[in-house]
Amino acid sequence: MKERLRLLELMVTIREFEELTRRLYKEHVIQGALHLYIGEEATAVGACAALRPDDYILSTHRGHGHCIAKGGDLKKMLAELAGRRTGYCRGRGGSMHLFAPDIGLMGGNGIVGGGIPLALGVAYAVRYNETDQVVVCFFSDGASNQGTWHESMNMAALWNLPLIFLCENNQYAATTPVADTLCVPDVARRAAGYGMPGEVVDGMDVEAVREATARAVSRARLGEGPSLIECVTFRYEAHCMVLADHRKRPKGETERWQGHDPIDLLEKRLLNDKQATSEEIASLRQSVLDKLQEAEFFARESEFPDPEEFRAEHERGNWQCVR
Repeated sequence: MKERLRLLELMVTIREFEELTRRLYKEHVIQGALHLYIGEEATAVGACAALRPDDYILSTHRGHGHCIAKGGDLKKMLAELAGRRTGYCRGRGGSMHLFAPDIGLMGGNGIVGGGIPLALGVAYAVRYNETDQVVVCFFSDGASNQGTWHESMNMAALWNLPLIFLCENNQYAATTPVADTLCVPDVARRAAGYGMPGEVVDGMDVEAVREATARAVSRARLGEGPSLIECVTFRYEAHCMVLADHRKRPKGETERWQGHDPIDLLEKRLLNDKQATSEEIASLRQSVLDKLQEAEFFARESEFPDPEEFRAEHERGNWQCVR
C-alpha cells in the first residue's frame, strides 16, 4: 500500500509541477523552450521505482518528470528552470539540461537522441568499475530513428553492458505522427536485430512499467546485458510551449488517451483495493501543492547568476557549469 501511494505521489507531483511551470512560463518567470511531460508520468515513475538510488538515468529535452522520479529537489529544479543561481546548474542549464549526479541523473539533452551514446559511456564505466549498477536511458520514438541509437544498441549488446534503453513512445516526434516515421509498428521489435530482448508495455500503467523495468534491471545486474523497453504513452500537450501542434491532432484522440490517464488509473486501483480513501488521496494532493508553493517562493526569491562570475570562468578557460 505504501509503495502504491508513493507512486501516486510522484505522478501527482510531476503533473502539478508541469502545470506550475506552464503558469510560470506564461508569466515570463521561465523563459526559453519548455517541454511539458503531462500524460507521460507513469513511464518515469515506473522505471525509476525499479532502480536503486545509486543507479543512473539519462534524460531528454522533456526531462522534468525523470528528475522528480529519481528523487530530484523541487526547489532546485524550479530555480534552475527560472534561471536562478540556486538551481541544479546554477541557472545556466535551464529546462532541457537538468544535471544532478548526486541522485544519478547524468543530464538532459536538447538534441534528439543526444543522451543515448552518453548512456553507453556511463554503462561502460559501470562495467569497467565492476559494480552492479544499472543505467536507464530515456529516449523518444523520434530518437529511435537516429543513427546514434542503432550504433549504441549494437555496441551495448557487443559489450554486454548493463544498459536499459527505455523508449517513451508518446505517438508524436515533435509534430509528426509515429506511424509516419516507423516502418514497423513497435520500436521494441528492433531489439531482435541486436540480440537483446525487447518488450512493449502500457506506458500509462505505472505498475506495468515498474515490473517491465524490474525484469530488465535483474538481467543487467546478473551480467546478462542490455534490454529495450517501449512504453506506449501519450503527451497531452503540444511539443513545446511555443507550438500549438496538439490542436491539429485527430478529433477525440487526446480525449481517448485521457480516458486511460495514469494518475486516474492508479487512484482507482487504490480505492477499489481499499488501500486508500478519497480523503487520503485528497490530502496527498494538497501536500504536493504545498511543497510546490514552497518551491515557487524559493525560485522567485533566488538571485540570478552573476554575469561577471561566468565571464571570469570563461577567461580562465573553465567551461564547467556544474560543480
